[in-house]
Amino acid sequence: MNATGGTVRQKANFANIFSLRGATGPLIGLLLLCLFLTIATDSFFSLRNFLNILDQITVLGIMAVGMTFVILIGGIDLAVGSVLALSMMVLGYLNVTAGMPMAVAITGALVAAAMCGAISGLLITEFKVPAFIATLAMMSIARGLANMVTNGSQIIGFPPWFNLGAIIRHGGFLTTTVAVMLVVFVLGILYLRYRNGGRELYAIGGNPEVARLAGINVKRKTVFVYTLCSLLAGLAGILLAARLDSVQPSSGVAYELDAIAAVVIGGTSLSGGTGGVVGTLIGVLIIGVLRNGLNLLSVSPFLQAVIIGLVIALAVAAETFKHRGK
Repeated sequence: MNATGGTVRQKANFANIFSLRGATGPLIGLLLLCLFLTIATDSFFSLRNFLNILDQITVLGIMAVGMTFVILIGGIDLAVGSVLALSMMVLGYLNVTAGMPMAVAITGALVAAAMCGAISGLLITEFKVPAFIATLAMMSIARGLANMVTNGSQIIGFPPWFNLGAIIRHGGFLTTTVAVMLVVFVLGILYLRYRNGGRELYAIGGNPEVARLAGINVKRKTVFVYTLCSLLAGLAGILLAARLDSVQPSSGVAYELDAIAAVVIGGTSLSGGTGGVVGTLIGVLIIGVLRNGLNLLSVSPFLQAVIIGLVIALAVAAETFKHRGK
């Protein structure tokens, strides 16, 4: 009986970790999209193509996890694309130009990214700057710093093993970069589901004043969330550098829009308090599958932008109608 009861509890816990919590609609949309592309194309439904999709969503996936945390507390971060570019340039400068070990360069890139988020968080909490304005300013500052590092020049010449991490499929399936993304998703899910800090984010997003009266340090949590979001953007920049085997300050333009779109499509409310990382994973997959499918269908890149924009608009409209219904 004990063994059976333990097995049942383990299954229940596993189901709870990955429960959809409002992301059922996006999951159905993803499955229908996959079904349509399987019928419409000859090459979509294949292991090789699915692995390519995973490779293509790695950067977006990691950034979207950080954006989920920010949106859960009712915030927004427009700087993540520029922070990604800054972390890439710091990485390239320290490793290639300054000749420092890759471990030092990666640490420096992550620290630079985290500092951007911490400054944004402090502007929001201590100086009462609206999140939109604070992160818009940081977007400009980080992009300018990214260009200043090498005067706008591209940097190449990373160690061969660095690029191989984005190419070699371990076990024939996963590259190191995809494995890092999956670890970030799992850690994000576990934090929101099983840590007090994760539950506090939902409380802050629901009503920050009530959360403060309940004993939650809203200011500290807000700074933490923006720092984490920028840190993950920096990590995404490092993985993008590995994939491209080069860095340039123009990287990451409009990536913040994709990250926000993935979070919203996954069912997280822009007003905060509802959603989660599981839904974000589905949202990231929808964007990745949609782009992959449109490429396989030879759709013009200009028309692709229109279609993806319409999908985002429909997702936000659906969320609005859902809340009106409640």
